[in-house]
Amino acid sequence: MAKRRVRFTFEPQLIKEPVIYRLGQEFRLVTNIRMADVDEDVGWVVLELEGEPAEIDRGIAWAEQQGVRVDPALGDVVEG
Repeated sequence: MAKRRVRFTFEPQLIKEPVIYRLGQEFRLVTNIRMADVDEDVGWVVLELEGEPAEIDRGIAWAEQQGVRVDPALGDVVEG
């Protein structure tokens, strides 16, 4: 099992989509939200993903295909 922190940035049309829920269900990942915010223009969340490394990679690739921007996050500091 591995843990990886990432920042997901959502465009307004994606904010209401259950991306984080589906990430947990379809890729068998534990999804722990560390920080989040949303306004009329954008939403973001710092998320800790826990699971098999290959499933984390597959889940991140899937999220990007849905239109989510994914950046690495270390603690509360976001790279990218």
